[in-house]
Amino acid sequence: MSFLSLFSIAFSILVLGTLVAFAVLSPKLFLLIIKNLRRNPLRTILTAAAIMVLVLMVTGITTVLVGLDRFTEEKAKDLKLIITDRYQVPSQMPSSYANYLDPASPGCILDSNDVGPNDFMSWCFYGGSRDPNNRTLENLVFFFVMDPKSIVPMMDDLDDLDPALVRKLQETKHGCLMGPERMRAMDRRVGERFKVTSFNYIGIDLEFEIVGELPRGRYDKLGIMRADYFNDAMDDYARQKKTPHPLDQKRLNLVWLRVPDRDAFNRVAQQIESAAVLQNPPVKCETASSGIASFLEPYRSLLWGMKVLLVPILLAVMALVVANSISISVRERRTEMAVLKVLGFRPGQVAALVIGESLLVGGLSGFLAAAFTCFYLNLTYGGIPFPIGFISVFEVPLESLAWGMTMGFGVGLLGCVLPALSARAVKVSEVFAKVA
Repeated sequence: MSFLSLFSIAFSILVLGTLVAFAVLSPKLFLLIIKNLRRNPLRTILTAAAIMVLVLMVTGITTVLVGLDRFTEEKAKDLKLIITDRYQVPSQMPSSYANYLDPASPGCILDSNDVGPNDFMSWCFYGGSRDPNNRTLENLVFFFVMDPKSIVPMMDDLDDLDPALVRKLQETKHGCLMGPERMRAMDRRVGERFKVTSFNYIGIDLEFEIVGELPRGRYDKLGIMRADYFNDAMDDYARQKKTPHPLDQKRLNLVWLRVPDRDAFNRVAQQIESAAVLQNPPVKCETASSGIASFLEPYRSLLWGMKVLLVPILLAVMALVVANSISISVRERRTEMAVLKVLGFRPGQVAALVIGESLLVGGLSGFLAAAFTCFYLNLTYGGIPFPIGFISVFEVPLESLAWGMTMGFGVGLLGCVLPALSARAVKVSEVFAKVA
């Protein structure tokens, strides 16, 4: 768990515990706080609504930033490494490279102690349109071309995919698995067929049958097809045209391997980068986290602006909203606070009433906004739809509930400082002199 989440949980528990202790030790004062909030329900509702909107926005931004950190985080064990063309982007390598790197292949050059049969995956990227004359977003389709047996052991976030879907794909050569968002955009359902005219492999036009739906989340707008179907289509092209496809020796885009630790990574990377059979073109090895970080490099300025500029501005706006609302309430109730002091209330108790109102509104609003973001968006969309590169959606983590409460309590505390000091400093003589 990240430092942000740990801090949020600790801070929320501390403030919530303080409020509960205050309610237990001073029940009459706590009930007075509730009555004060009910005195002007419209102002309380509008203040809460403003906080909820801003907390929702900050929670969404934080979810994206934390998600990207997770994607680029270096693991200590079960490292995944990516093999790509050293000098070309996008990477294009001969399909024979996969045989040299597949532990199940007789020609594998790797040490079997470092990489096992379930630690290999190769990718090609096949894209096209259902209507070559109308390349709208609804018609575009993008596939990972791979061996179905690699899906569960190697694909991120698909380790719990229903094995029945994998079997259906293995049994149907022209079958594919599609993300729910892409199926909805295409107006297609499981069992239906469609034809794709490729725009990256010109002349390799394929027909597909949807045999299953991928889970919501990262693969919402993507599909998975069988590598042997794609390779056979390339071979058919060569037989029909009497010449190989122009991309015949450039059809492999990425190879993924999983190794147990950093030492194994260094050994495997050295074997691969020095192998004579992998020099035309030469390849490079990098960890999955560093590869993804490089891919996301163009987005760094945007993410920096969100983290350093936008989030603090939103938090400052929330604090101003709370401060303005509580200040108006304090000014309207100066006479009441003077009466409380006459009745024996200490200045600290009067200030506690103001602080309690602010914390209750802020904390409850923040929690409700975070709960909506977490549960509703996760159940409806699989997370926050914010496409960045190949990442289409970011799942909202459960600890976002603590983020929301922390933001609500935090801006509540910041916003009530001046109003609480003002309430504490109310002078009975001045108030009653004006009334008189």
